[in-house]
Amino acid sequence: MRRRQFLKTSAAGLSATVLPIGLARAEPASQASGLRVVRTTVEYAETLLGTDVTAPRLAWVLAADGTGARQSAYEIQVGTVSGGSDVWQSGRVESDRTTGIPYGGGELRPRTRYHWRVRVWDGDNRPSEWSTNSWWETALLGTRWQARWIGAQAATREQPAPLLRKEFTLSKPVSRARLYVSGLAYHETEINGSRVGDRVLDPGFTDYDITVLYAVHDVTGQVRTGRNAIGVTLGRGFYGMKTPNTWQWERPSWHDEPKLLAQLEIDHPDGTRTTIASDESWRMTSGPTLVNCLYLGETYDARRAPRDWTKPGFDDSAWQRTPIRPAPRGTLKAQEHEPIRVIESVIPVTITRPRPGVFVADMGRTMSGWTRLSVRASAGTVVRLKHGETLNSDGTVRMVNGHVAGNRDQVDEYVCAGGGEETWEPRFSYKGFRYVEVTGLAAAPRLQGRVVHSDVPSVSTFRCSEPLFERYDAAMRRTVLNNLHGIPTDTPTYEKNGWTGDVQVGAPSMLAEFGMAKFFTKWVDDLADSQNSVGQLPVIVPSGGWGYRELAPAPEWTTVYPFLLREMYRVYGDDRLAAQHWPVLTRYLDWEIGRLRDGLAVTELGDWVPPGSDGLPPEDTRLTATAYLYRALVHAAELGEVIGKPVPRYRQVAASLLSAFNRTFLDRGGYYRTAKDPGYRQTSNAVPLAFGMVPSGSVRAVADRLAAEVRSNGNHVNVGCLGASVLLKALTDNGHADVAHAVATERTYPSWGHWFNNGADTMWEKWDTGTRSRNHYFKGTVVQWLYEHVAGLRPGDAGYRTFTVRPDATRVSWARLEFMSVRGPISVAWEKVDGVLRLTVEVPVGSTAEVHVPAKAGFKVVSVPHGKWSFTGGDSAAAVTAVPAT
Repeated sequence: MRRRQFLKTSAAGLSATVLPIGLARAEPASQASGLRVVRTTVEYAETLLGTDVTAPRLAWVLAADGTGARQSAYEIQVGTVSGGSDVWQSGRVESDRTTGIPYGGGELRPRTRYHWRVRVWDGDNRPSEWSTNSWWETALLGTRWQARWIGAQAATREQPAPLLRKEFTLSKPVSRARLYVSGLAYHETEINGSRVGDRVLDPGFTDYDITVLYAVHDVTGQVRTGRNAIGVTLGRGFYGMKTPNTWQWERPSWHDEPKLLAQLEIDHPDGTRTTIASDESWRMTSGPTLVNCLYLGETYDARRAPRDWTKPGFDDSAWQRTPIRPAPRGTLKAQEHEPIRVIESVIPVTITRPRPGVFVADMGRTMSGWTRLSVRASAGTVVRLKHGETLNSDGTVRMVNGHVAGNRDQVDEYVCAGGGEETWEPRFSYKGFRYVEVTGLAAAPRLQGRVVHSDVPSVSTFRCSEPLFERYDAAMRRTVLNNLHGIPTDTPTYEKNGWTGDVQVGAPSMLAEFGMAKFFTKWVDDLADSQNSVGQLPVIVPSGGWGYRELAPAPEWTTVYPFLLREMYRVYGDDRLAAQHWPVLTRYLDWEIGRLRDGLAVTELGDWVPPGSDGLPPEDTRLTATAYLYRALVHAAELGEVIGKPVPRYRQVAASLLSAFNRTFLDRGGYYRTAKDPGYRQTSNAVPLAFGMVPSGSVRAVADRLAAEVRSNGNHVNVGCLGASVLLKALTDNGHADVAHAVATERTYPSWGHWFNNGADTMWEKWDTGTRSRNHYFKGTVVQWLYEHVAGLRPGDAGYRTFTVRPDATRVSWARLEFMSVRGPISVAWEKVDGVLRLTVEVPVGSTAEVHVPAKAGFKVVSVPHGKWSFTGGDSAAAVTAVPAT
């Protein structure tokens, strides 16, 4: 299936010079056979229901027995029936490419399912079997909707969530039914009393002036011959928010009352179609959800809930006709990224009673989502559930959000209907919390914590002999998921905003942990949608107008655009995304270049929240601004060359920036300093080392100064979110892995370990225990060092066509990382036993791994599968081999 690379080195230590190449011994390799397709995807999904992509990209994963396997050619067939080829036959294509291959047939029809399969030829021109048939189905593909936007009229005060319904009769059997629906900001749909799908907080949040997403559901099993009914409840989200807040979400240009666009298409065996479309014939009333706000929470009066209102036969004569509403200005587009779902239910580990009438449930973990309540109480009883991440000294829940008007933060209210046990959970708001405070009852109710986030797949596992490192890994994964709600947020508790800088530092870790291709494809579109008339991007995306002047411009944040496009190519081989975004990307970078001052970039942010700071760092922030713009220009130049649109000017400007950067900030003693420094700032040396900006003759001095200053600081961090992402890498890459390990295992303030000594199960916003947010991934980037330096797996390029294995932070006994790439499984596992280091590497078909084995004084390579090795010396001495694609 794939090569297992087994390397052994025997040694007493990990230091000094390498041994001669003659000490390596080659072992025979088995001949590859049986090349086969084991998995296929379309637009990163195994199957795809409802897409508006006009040329979907196909991909597959290969496997073989033995070693040395490679693909020499492929053939794709696409048809309207399983196994058919009436739509497209690629013929034999001489290529080893297995990812991102666009459909190349004629124009796709809307509302159509296409079946496809692939076979490949190996290096000896032997064909494989055809893959298992798979499919995708087109959505409306830009065809005109019969439906019209309907909903509540504009109002100055918040109105209850509207309920909209339509009853209809089918006189023929049903062969297929699809619901195309966009309810802004959120919607929940039922047909004949049964909920449609399992998505929540749907569709995804966008700049509604540019893009409006709609969902596609297969509802064939929910409609029937005879009488039917469809009912939709609408929520506010950011689209209809009424609560004043710092980011002005109550007044964007696209702001409006909740509205619905729905088109239910029912096909019959005789080839006819019945369409039920939202229009003025629908009926509407105010529902039982009196308040729904992403920041405040929800108020639900169960006494007002109409019974069976989504079933046929309900009397809606007292409801009003639904008015036609103006359409949002954005283009309708089928939602491609993973929906948000209720992923898990959590039972409280304890429920305490800090004072009479007050119950506090501890869910045992920091999470995002909401609470499901089960209660028996008399009609009119108001149960309040207050959510927070920490407790007050008296054991009650602490939750104050100074960014939002009023004194209600993350509070749900349920007004009981009476008459037996009632179960309720919110629909249109989520919270960040560990603790839930319940008031209004004489006895504690039954509660469940509902974990809610975008349903991205996990693609890796990390294990290590150091328990603290495993805690870091688990905490970062949990924190990332807690902050995925259609956009990457900065905290589920306080802001829920898509801060660009958070993704800038967090993306490599996120891409190593989860399948982020569809999610980031959507958010990169959000970045493009946010560009203003002069080319600027805001610091939060999407934006309702905030973030172009406030805490902006800030290239350390907004250069996430070229960085993320570069990472999408590096991890997924996605070159089409870069090509699609090229005009917007170059316009943004040209805007950044046009505002340079004295040859340097300027910023309003910098290395955010270092120790002792509530935000801005004390040093001259031109240092980090220039470094991030330099990296962005290099990345853009690389992408331009990949997609055949080279921009030599970007490399020229990058070289000019680099010269001004070193001239301004690098002194002769190996320090990067600014005139504003109150003392040594670790970020100032770490960033240029990590970004390859240090002159070759100064690298040793700069790295040594960084290591010395870290040691003198007691192995504590002195960095904000930018420095946290590169500090350990800069040390390890430059001969100071021992110092990096000491920092990573430090447990006193300020350090990562300090959080976990104080009960952390997620990553925090600030280094101190008084941090506002305990659910913030932008400083949890220590895990990138775990994956790339402790385990030793580093992405190369073109969707892991190449990658490097180099475990150089080996101050632990063993480490393992398993990762599912777009080409197949990759794993790295090493251990030290009785003075022997054993390293095992799995390389998928279509990839080549460059494997580095520590080879300093006292080491010799005693067993390897290939005899062709080279050796490097200096601080990172190693034996190196290229393991070919298998």
